[in-house]
Amino acid sequence: MTSEAFKRIERGLLEAIAFAQGKDTGAVVHHVDVPDTPDVRAIRAKTGLSQAEFAKSIGVKKATLLNWEQDRRVPDGPARVLLALIAKEPGIVQRVLSA
Repeated sequence: MTSEAFKRIERGLLEAIAFAQGKDTGAVVHHVDVPDTPDVRAIRAKTGLSQAEFAKSIGVKKATLLNWEQDRRVPDGPARVLLALIAKEPGIVQRVLSA
């Protein structure tokens, strides 16, 4: 017996495959602009958190945060998205995760 959750996941995967093949599935596609090089220091400053507190709140090592703030490294993937969210709403991580 197949669960309803499995059916929804399967339907979504089949739709994603069809979309990737260029077929018109009627799916809604959301495009989100995320800055290539976020100003991590400015974003952290908006939160009012120390480097250690901010690093812990977003799940990275303090050394990683320091590298981002000093432009030795650039955050990528999910980290850039998370930083973009925090830039728009500085308290979002604490508000959502403390609930």
